[in-house]
Amino acid sequence: MTKIDFLAIGDIVTDAFIELQDASVHCDINEDNCKICMRFGDKIPYKDVVVVNAVGNSPNASVSAHRLGLHSAVVTEIGDDRTGDECLDALKKEGVSTEYVTVHPGKKTNYHYVLSFNAERTILIKHTEFPYKIPTFTENPRWVYLSSLGENSIPYQMEIAKWIKDNPDIKLAFQPGTFQIKMSAELDELYKVSEVFFCNKEEAKRILNIGSGESPSIKDLIQKMHEKGPRIVVITDGPEGAYASDGETAWFMPPYPDPAPPKERTGAGDSFSSTFTTALVLGKTIPEALMWGPINSMSVVQQVGAQAGLLPREKLEEFLRNAPEDYKPKEI
Repeated sequence: MTKIDFLAIGDIVTDAFIELQDASVHCDINEDNCKICMRFGDKIPYKDVVVVNAVGNSPNASVSAHRLGLHSAVVTEIGDDRTGDECLDALKKEGVSTEYVTVHPGKKTNYHYVLSFNAERTILIKHTEFPYKIPTFTENPRWVYLSSLGENSIPYQMEIAKWIKDNPDIKLAFQPGTFQIKMSAELDELYKVSEVFFCNKEEAKRILNIGSGESPSIKDLIQKMHEKGPRIVVITDGPEGAYASDGETAWFMPPYPDPAPPKERTGAGDSFSSTFTTALVLGKTIPEALMWGPINSMSVVQQVGAQAGLLPREKLEEFLRNAPEDYKPKEI
């Protein structure tokens, strides 16, 4: 068997994208807390619905890595239902190895609803409680990419942390999902063994228990995140750009220009993080990886769903060759 370059671990899900047309958004005065609003107890028309199988932070990353030329596989759990079968078929079609996908009789495969409005999304999530277990490998993968898992997964994640610690030939990329951010204090061992860590600016504040009224600089956020253990820290700031640090030097990377207004932002973070990681796997430097990530994010938001816009390596490199002159990382 071919050695796995990129092993993504995390929950898989089917997303139903419901494009709303009769809604409104209301924000607090500082715009830190916004709510999507619809009429209560009424029939509300929607514009369209698109169902996308085999998504989720880690499956998205495995597809991204494969399209960029790596041998990728995913460790995930599905139920013995039609949704699970459709997820398996979608992964196989993308060329991602499904050898480590476990089917659980009597369980339901995760199914989420994505409410899309004004290019942003609000996701209704529910994670089935699966009995997680690390598979047995004949040869260790080169990199592990760990992301979204259910609330019952803390013991599993501690096993993963020990596995990485006991096998220093494996490098870990950690992009925490919703529940992992919520229980970050219980996942210290994962931070300590992470080669590279990803989150956005708001998530960093939650992970570090920084109050909404506080406004630390990006350098402070990066430093405090390094203190938790990751060798490389990457913090994204949506359309404002992204930052990366190796503990000695920090860089800012502007976004790649959008060719048209974004259609839908689901998967923008996954595409950035997985592309950055793939660049590292391929031997690129941190500044080079910073130039790769925003290109895939730009492409993904031009499509509906997290995978339709993911680029093959040739196309990504074409965008890189045609990038504006000021599209380059800057030391901060």
